Amino acid sequence: MVKRLIVVAYLFFLVAWPLFLVGQNTFEGGLDNLRGILADPDVVHALRLSLVVAVVAVVINTVFGVGVSLLLVRYEFPGKRLLSALLDVPLSVSPIVVGLALVLVYGGRTGWFGPTLENAGFQVIFAAPGIVLATVFVALPLVIREVVPVLEEVGDEQEQAARSLGANALQTFWRITLPAIRWGVIYGVVLSLARSLGEFGAVKVVSGNVLGETRTTTLVVEEKYLNFDKGGAYAAAFLLALVAVAAITVVSVLRPSSSEVKQ
Repeated sequence: MVKRLIVVAYLFFLVAWPLFLVGQNTFEGGLDNLRGILADPDVVHALRLSLVVAVVAVVINTVFGVGVSLLLVRYEFPGKRLLSALLDVPLSVSPIVVGLALVLVYGGRTGWFGPTLENAGFQVIFAAPGIVLATVFVALPLVIREVVPVLEEVGDEQEQAARSLGANALQTFWRITLPAIRWGVIYGVVLSLARSLGEFGAVKVVSGNVLGETRTTTLVVEEKYLNFDKGGAYAAAFLLALVAVAAITVVSVLRPSSSEVKQ
C-alpha cells in the first residue's frame, strides 16, 4: 500500500500536477488565451506545420519501424546486435546534437550533401524537409520498441502455416502478421506522434525559426514565453499536450487486456 502511494504521488507531482497547472494558466482568463493564439495567422501556420511534420514523421517511422522489427525478430544476420543497439541512439543523444549533425550533413554551404541538393533546387536545412528529418530521427525507436516484443510473443507458427498453404510474403503480412501486431503498431504510432509534436531541440537547430515559415508550435511556446506572453505560451503548450495525452488515453482505454488478446 505504501509503495503504491509513493508511485501515485511521484506521478502526480512529476506529470499530473505540472500538466494541470498548464491547463489552469491557459484558462485563467477564460478562453481569451486560446482565442488569441488561434486568431494569430503565424501561430495557426505553426500549428499546421507541426501537425503535417508529425504525420509525415509518423508514417515514415511506422513503415520503417515495422520493417526493421520484422528484420530483427524473424531473421538472423551478421551485425544484428549492432543494428539493435544503433536504433537506441536517438534516445541517448541530445536532440541539439542531432540538429547540429543534420546541419553538418545537409547544410547549404558547408554540408556534405547540402550544396548539391540546393543546386538541384531542394533545400533541407531551414526548410520543412530538415524539420521532418529531425523529427523522424528523434522518434525513430518508438514504433520498433513497441512492435518487437509483440512479434516475439506471437511467434511465427501461423506465418509458417500460411506460407505452407501457398500464401506469398505480402499476403502473409497483411492477413497474419499485421493483425497480430496491430496494437503494438498503434501504440508505437501514438508514442511517435506525441514525441514528434513535442520535439524542440533538434527542430530549433535545423528550422531557422522563421516566422510564418519554419516556426513550429514548440518554438512558438518558447518565443511567447521569452516575450512575456505567458498566456499565449501556456495556450500553445496546452494544445500540444492535449493532443498527445488524448491520443495516449484513447489507445490505453481501447487496448484490450492480455487475457482478452489470448482469448
